[in-house]
Amino acid sequence: MGGANLAAHAFKAGLVDECHLFTAPVFIGSGKSAFPRDTRVDLEVLAERRFSSGAIYVRYRVAS
Repeated sequence: MGGANLAAHAFKAGLVDECHLFTAPVFIGSGKSAFPRDTRVDLEVLAERRFSSGAIYVRYRVAS
């Protein structure tokens, strides 16, 4: 519903204080970026969890 561009606008507007990200060790073509390449946000790791499937969950806080 907006994807990477919507996420970038939300970060730039200061509307995001945390980001929860799940990644999986799978290649599917070139894939889609979670964020536009011209967007930079400094993040601090708050928590991480690894699953037996190889997936990884990471919780970030937007650095101030």
